[in-house]
Amino acid sequence: MTISIRPASAADAALILHFIRELALYEKAEDQVEATAETIASSLFGPGSPSRALICEQDGEAVGFAVYFFNYSTWQAKKGLYLEDLFVRPTARGQGAGKRLLQHLAGIAVQEGCGRFEWSVLDWNQPAIDFYDAIGAKPQTEWVRYRLHGQALADFAGRAPGTAVP
Repeated sequence: MTISIRPASAADAALILHFIRELALYEKAEDQVEATAETIASSLFGPGSPSRALICEQDGEAVGFAVYFFNYSTWQAKKGLYLEDLFVRPTARGQGAGKRLLQHLAGIAVQEGCGRFEWSVLDWNQPAIDFYDAIGAKPQTEWVRYRLHGQALADFAGRAPGTAVP
């Protein structure tokens, strides 16, 4: 069995959407997916996109993906790598694909001089938590993640969604 990781391209937009829908189904949030192949192609691969994606293949068949971007730590005065999503098809789990994706991302972080490699996991996803613990990752329990989304974001900004900033 051969596992390989490659950078994704706009031609992978429909495949990435398929993986996103599989991930959302696993996370019991399939009704929350608003993305389309077209919006993925333009937002992930269009000019100025801050994000990047990887495709994981096992014996030439796509079995998973990861989407990541670089952020910045003021305390370290270094950029960091943030993993937005990682998904491996259930039939390919336990065979090293997820670990290879994470190792590939860790290698990118080291190559880019990042001070951190971070991600979030749902508190009920015990298989993922056990996996992350096994590779030496540590939960950041002192931080609580907050989010403004949709109408609450627009209301707080004091403008309609999509309105230009003066």
